[in-house]
Amino acid sequence: MAAKAWLPRAAFVLRTIRRVTVNETGPVISKHGLDKLGFRKLKAAHWNHCAPVIYQTAIERGEGKVASDGPLVVRTGQHTGRSAQDKFIVREPSSEAHIWWENSKDISEAQFDALYEDMMSFAEGKELFVQDLYGGADKTHRLPVRIVTQLAWHSLFIRHLLRRPPQEDLADFYPEFAIINLPEFSANPERHGCKSETVIAVNFAKRMVLIGGTSYAGETKKSVFSILNYLLPAKKVMPMHCSVNVGDKGDAAIFFGLSGTGKTTLSADPHRTLIGDDEHGWSENGLFNFEGGCYAKMINLSAEAEPEIFATTKRFGTVLENVVMDEATRELDLDDGSLTENTRGAYPLDFIPNASETGIAPQPKNIIMLTCDAFGVLPPIARMTPSQAMYHFLSGYTAKVAGTEKGVTEPTATFSTCFGAPFMPRHPTEYGNLLRDLIAEHNVDCWLVNTGWTGGAYGTGNRMPIKATRALLSAALDGSLSTAPMRVDPHFGFEVPTAVPGVDPSILDPRSTWADKDAFDAQAQKLVGMFIANFAKYEAHVGDDVKAAAPGAA
Repeated sequence: MAAKAWLPRAAFVLRTIRRVTVNETGPVISKHGLDKLGFRKLKAAHWNHCAPVIYQTAIERGEGKVASDGPLVVRTGQHTGRSAQDKFIVREPSSEAHIWWENSKDISEAQFDALYEDMMSFAEGKELFVQDLYGGADKTHRLPVRIVTQLAWHSLFIRHLLRRPPQEDLADFYPEFAIINLPEFSANPERHGCKSETVIAVNFAKRMVLIGGTSYAGETKKSVFSILNYLLPAKKVMPMHCSVNVGDKGDAAIFFGLSGTGKTTLSADPHRTLIGDDEHGWSENGLFNFEGGCYAKMINLSAEAEPEIFATTKRFGTVLENVVMDEATRELDLDDGSLTENTRGAYPLDFIPNASETGIAPQPKNIIMLTCDAFGVLPPIARMTPSQAMYHFLSGYTAKVAGTEKGVTEPTATFSTCFGAPFMPRHPTEYGNLLRDLIAEHNVDCWLVNTGWTGGAYGTGNRMPIKATRALLSAALDGSLSTAPMRVDPHFGFEVPTAVPGVDPSILDPRSTWADKDAFDAQAQKLVGMFIANFAKYEAHVGDDVKAAAPGAA
């Protein structure tokens, strides 16, 4: 089978002696063993263990501590976030023509092979932890993936974040991709072609990801996402960095948005079922969650603002990364960012009360693209055509406000194509074209929602009232907004409602909320110019309809 081509040639020799030389534990051990990945002379391999067993092992090994209410608290050391500059894709014939190299760093096949061999040698004599899991809830398109980790808590983390197969699938589980994560391994830049002792190397031909030199567990999660972002478009399945929820009438909605736009908050609706909060696919069967859990930010979390997520910090099974804990009382301090502002919690999706058990939803009725416009120019909601939706999807616009980063003293435009550029191996227009085609095929309504500023830019105006945003969003999702009277925005060309029940009509026209109309016009032209300058790199790859959707074309 083609799917097995990545296995090392020596695998079948090692296979016959595997259970003689390796101490293996676990409720179900796949008959397709670690020897098939090239591992040799291991001290032990622990397969598919559940949370209580992993807890015990992690504590015995000194990897973490149990907090007062039950979560496992761990530290990731030097790396408290993704190491974007240390991620590489192997340049090889089968995938080379399909990779967006302007956004990806490469290493050679020889460098990857050297890295692989050095990691196999490093693993000798060590205990490893294995989880056999699925990336994707859709049985037609899910990816069987084997995760091999050096740290026990990494095994629990990924067991939460991906989808667990039923017990009967595990004995004959055959991975179509493998991820090997050895944090204590140090890469050699000269030998392995990387930039530091940290490396994340993806080989699409050998269907393998090698991770070394970092204990940040999010690297494993995002590696699976990157793999699916490469594999699925060839099957006409759209991978998306988004949240999804669905109403009781099967009216599913997709929420795109960069950090700080309200994606998690607005998709968490007590009247709708949460399919997932971060990664999904859109296939001929409908929408499906890639994951089986959540990886939520914990900094400044409160029971009042985020009660469902806060409750997970008091549950056995949750893994808390870099959250500060009082050593004497084992009480958590979620407001303490002394280790990092990027404190995280990993937990199964069923820890959230209103979450879907299946991870599957029908074809979407609505797409919501969220932006936090700190320039105060965009309306609170606008309806887009499929071409306009593709334009704004490729743009991936939001804005940072003063004080969020060192040196940011005024609103700053941020464009992250497809709302997730770091995880997109293919050229953005592949995803954009696929999205536009799916929108047209399924007659999906598309909305741009601004959760940013009104009445002026950041520092002068006010944040868009959350009550108004929720009212407009509800009207979009229940279909009533589609029949509302609309005007065409003179700068961006999309349609903006002029009257919506329960919403102050003045905020629907951003210009009317500014005291200085000339200042608004200047600010709008400034933002239009930023969009046009950013989109220049995509113009050669899109059709005339998308070019006509550019701001300023009206």
